[in-house]
Amino acid sequence: MRKLTFILPFLGASLVVAQQGTSQQPSSLKTTSLESHEGMTITARPWTDPSLYKEKFAKKSPYAAGIVAVHVVFRNDSDDSLKINLERIRLNVALSEEDHQALNPLSPEEATDVILNPGAKDPTQIRKKLPFPTGAPKIGRDKHWTEIEKSIEAAGIQSSVAAPHSTVQGLLYFDLRSQFELLSSAHLYVPEIVVIEKNRGLLYFEIDLSRAAEH
Repeated sequence: MRKLTFILPFLGASLVVAQQGTSQQPSSLKTTSLESHEGMTITARPWTDPSLYKEKFAKKSPYAAGIVAVHVVFRNDSDDSLKINLERIRLNVALSEEDHQALNPLSPEEATDVILNPGAKDPTQIRKKLPFPTGAPKIGRDKHWTEIEKSIEAAGIQSSVAAPHSTVQGLLYFDLRSQFELLSSAHLYVPEIVVIEKNRGLLYFEIDLSRAAEH
């Protein structure tokens, strides 16, 4: 049976990450949602405070362009290597009781295009006229574009493989078109993690982000 999602204070989460040889700024996580089973623990925290973006994105903030960054930590406590299919992760949001959507994570290239072309979105557009975009409009790619793309990539998740008793962490980016209130009922869905040595998949993870988004 899958375990329920738990909400832990940041102090506990930061101690866990520190034990795995990683560090996290104290201001970046106050409340973290997590789910754990079969040796894998996933914690997730949407960055809804604009100040959190200043250190990693000095020139252009994804948040200002309507993108939310979700800090995700994959902690592997098992004796096996685990491969995470990052491309299949989705942010599930509810536009209404009848309208639910699964948002793809943006690639660094897609996120950069959104950041540099925020005028492509109509801020007066009402929710029911969405769906959300699956990508981003292509724009000219100059030195400025490259600098932003590199900062987006550097802050992202650097590896899809978590070695035994190790931690992988970083940011995932989702274009919410500045509708950050949707995080109050959002879930991060991680459907595919495979035990490499045994070619066996873990049960899916569905992490409730609602409490984390409140802080």
